[in-house]
Amino acid sequence: MPSLDTVPDRSVPPPGLPTADEAVTHTLLNCLLREVSGPEHQTAVVDGFLLLRLPRCSALLRIALRRTSLTGAHRFSGPVTEQAGDGWSPVGWLRLAEYVQAELTLRTGVANDEFLRQVASSHHGMSAALGARTRAPEADGPFGTYLESEQSLLLGHRFHPTPKARGGDPTAWATYAPEAGVSFPVRALAVREHLIAEETAAPDAAAALDRLFDVPEGYRQLPVHPWQFDLLRDTPALASALERGDVLDLGAGTKPFAPTASVRTLYDGGTFLKFSLNVRITNCVRKNAEYELSGAVALTRLLAPVLEDLASRFPGSAVLREPAYRSARLPGAGGGTDRDLFEGLGVIVREGLSGAVPPGATPLLAGAVADEYPTSSGHISRLLADGGRQRALDWWESYLRLLVPPVLAAYFDHGVVLEPHLQNVLVCVDDDGMPVRVLFRDLEGTKLVPEQNRDRLARLPEDIAAPMTYDAQRGWDRVVYCLLVNHVAELLAALADLYPHTECALWSRVRAALREYADAHGCPPRLSALLAGVPLPAKANLLTRWERKADREAGYVRLPSPIAEDVLSDAVRGDDPWSTR
Repeated sequence: MPSLDTVPDRSVPPPGLPTADEAVTHTLLNCLLREVSGPEHQTAVVDGFLLLRLPRCSALLRIALRRTSLTGAHRFSGPVTEQAGDGWSPVGWLRLAEYVQAELTLRTGVANDEFLRQVASSHHGMSAALGARTRAPEADGPFGTYLESEQSLLLGHRFHPTPKARGGDPTAWATYAPEAGVSFPVRALAVREHLIAEETAAPDAAAALDRLFDVPEGYRQLPVHPWQFDLLRDTPALASALERGDVLDLGAGTKPFAPTASVRTLYDGGTFLKFSLNVRITNCVRKNAEYELSGAVALTRLLAPVLEDLASRFPGSAVLREPAYRSARLPGAGGGTDRDLFEGLGVIVREGLSGAVPPGATPLLAGAVADEYPTSSGHISRLLADGGRQRALDWWESYLRLLVPPVLAAYFDHGVVLEPHLQNVLVCVDDDGMPVRVLFRDLEGTKLVPEQNRDRLARLPEDIAAPMTYDAQRGWDRVVYCLLVNHVAELLAALADLYPHTECALWSRVRAALREYADAHGCPPRLSALLAGVPLPAKANLLTRWERKADREAGYVRLPSPIAEDVLSDAVRGDDPWSTR
């Protein structure tokens, strides 16, 4: 195999931010390429352009490329154009969305009257985010740098058709959106003790909720996201509870919380609180369902020995647990508990960073490190600070050693499906910007493979156990998608942007990390197939959104793998698998 380390060291400055029009067209084109035209062999890379055909609409689209990718995750430049007679005419974001709507309607035989509105909502969200952040804000210390990274995702997931689609009152987003760089106090409620619903995985797990503000005797504290309180305060059940004095509205608390990338999870520097928020963000209304409230605590309890094993074997990683939830069981119209309020007022406690981040290290959201555009001081271009190609490769090897082994061990040794996509991982870097630890978060996406966890699942009620399981194949698809397609490939792309022609060298190191784990752990068949170059599963966000499915029911499309050794050899020789598609 030819050497992968003979390319000259040459760094290219990251591009400036796109307009909202460009960002929307690029994300739609990414989705079409990955889920529709690519799998149907209706694309080609010719003379620095991507050509993409929508065969049912008889439309041929073209866009300039900044860089091609072995997985088809190309970098685009400028506007999309369409063939018109003997020339090419610009295609705006709305016309492209209409093309997508027409193609998918013809392809599936199903219409979706929400789609164009959601694309328009995403365009509005991107415009607002770009308007609020004309440059990366100054960060004050490690905590400020961390929050800056959480609040820097101005454009969202580049393989989602509507990454910034936002429900609710548009004016409220300026007050509560992370990309606005805001912080605010939570709403202080007091609930009569006998109406409190709570589960904990340890005796003091809910202590963070009891320290927020003072409440009268006979009441317990129940913080609520202020936006959620505005949405719920006039509902009959809550209005009645306030009138009876079963719930007291104590006004705004005194401690500021900052919204993280998920919008509804807030951080005060000590503890994360994951609130319900009855607002549609991308696909879903983001409330904590009853099974998710109980499930977070149940997983924290059940997985204690698994997490201890992973922590001892892989000290460069940790999982932030969710050891408590609290809500209120208020009477509803039928005499029982008002379930909408139980879920709408539910808050999950997630461990903070103080015990998980090594001394002197700075935690950063992996999504901010890997962003296509440098929107924060935690971006990979700023961590490396043009330190040269070899430093980039050293950084990458260190990162892969931290990230890959614990995810594989969780699946193969314990039947635990972690969900290490870019928004669920924090990378801790030292003063030189080198990675020293990774933190996994958000147990909502963590699932168990029943074959390896029957005893654990048997301890739970069926309505709690069922949503936290994946069969072995679906679990493996989720692991590979989140780890390699959503996370590794995107961070690799950001590195390849800085040092052109290094993509093969970077993928070679991914292969080496997988190979090292396989050699040490008997190379399970699924991992053997991955190393042999079987196609990689990529979540079909566009088709899932079109079909209005829940995320759990999302399907996958298969991408050409850049992992097999012969694929890397071909790429070094210049045989681009996308040049003939």
